[in-house]
Amino acid sequence: MPQAPLWLQNLTVVRGPAQTMAHAEALLGSDGLLLGLDQEAAVEAQRLELTPIQAEGWVLGPSLVDPHSVLENPLLGRAETLSSLLRAAAQGGYGQVALLPWADPPRDHPDRLQLPNQRPAPRVHLWGSLDRDAGGQELSPHSELLAAGAVGLASAAVLPTSVLLERSLQLGELGDHPLLLAPRCRNLAAGGLVRQRVEALRGGWPPDPSCSETLPLATVLQLQQAHQRRRLVAMNLSTAEGVAALRGSAVRPQATVHWWQLVNDSGRLHPTAGGWRIEPPLGGPGDRQALVEGLADGLITAVAVHHQALDAEEQLLPIDQRRAGLAGHGIALPLLWQALVVEQGWSLQQLWQALCWGPCALLGQEPEQLSSGSRQWLLFDPGAQWCWTRERSGSLAANQPLNDGTRVCGRVRACGTLAPADWQLD
Repeated sequence: MPQAPLWLQNLTVVRGPAQTMAHAEALLGSDGLLLGLDQEAAVEAQRLELTPIQAEGWVLGPSLVDPHSVLENPLLGRAETLSSLLRAAAQGGYGQVALLPWADPPRDHPDRLQLPNQRPAPRVHLWGSLDRDAGGQELSPHSELLAAGAVGLASAAVLPTSVLLERSLQLGELGDHPLLLAPRCRNLAAGGLVRQRVEALRGGWPPDPSCSETLPLATVLQLQQAHQRRRLVAMNLSTAEGVAALRGSAVRPQATVHWWQLVNDSGRLHPTAGGWRIEPPLGGPGDRQALVEGLADGLITAVAVHHQALDAEEQLLPIDQRRAGLAGHGIALPLLWQALVVEQGWSLQQLWQALCWGPCALLGQEPEQLSSGSRQWLLFDPGAQWCWTRERSGSLAANQPLNDGTRVCGRVRACGTLAPADWQLD
């Protein structure tokens, strides 16, 4: 744990939207607070007689925001608990995490929108359930859930019936809160594990046709056209056809994309690697490129971690017998940096728009900005080489995408929501 504040020089600072500074200075307190930037930092550091640390190439920016993830049992979960999830999120540079209502019992009543306090830790937002008991038959008390603090309402992992959706939108209780909908039909997926592309067929994977997304998405687009004052969000868009449909719509809902869909596809992921079993399924190279372009163009609002943990016993099941899901808060930023900044040439502003300010807008939060006295910051070193291990990840999940000992380029050195004893500054 640092015994004195850290005085960093020559780093790049992403202060907020349209505010990026090179060769900047920052002062980070040993309690995790950002004490100052540039001249303010220099004056205070000199008063404290600190020795500067040269941090050329490092990036200081607002903490990342995850618009939706899953936590089934916050206190007694075998695959993940609230404490372990937030620890992994903080190690990955996340300052806010929004949890879907997919729990036991589902978060379909105001009394269930309660979690134990975790300090210091990322801020937790909760989505309320669109329907009672996740049954798709009866609506939950929308106005009561929103009044109790839900950031919005969310459906299950598949699209509910049009009757239920139409009824919920006609009630008008959502106001300006988002309604998160999964454009997914499992009947059309026909048990496929990987999107139906040439690469998947060559690998012998059971195919999932793109219509399992595009047909439900057409319903979402029609609902948005009919209810233009409502804020619909298509959750985890995954196909090139889906991006094209969104692009061609006159009135567009917002959309999110699973971070792993931007990093890998069925043409570049090794057949024995982790990360094949996700929902919606992994697409081909054309799908990944279309998603990257849709995100860059603003068609897709935000990147979600969509953390969905499995325990070790379930992870040992054959791939076609276990639930879909992937954990990844602790490794998302380094892999997305390689995929978007290194390979695609993205700017820091584009990256933070996708991982921070876009998710903030989706959740109805003010955009994160660096300010003195805040814990909502992260320090990232794009050139750091290190070995990933599950033990270091902070998460209990057995379905993390990397194998122990995998070499990774890029590391979150410190984060305001992470205990300073866990900062990686050497």
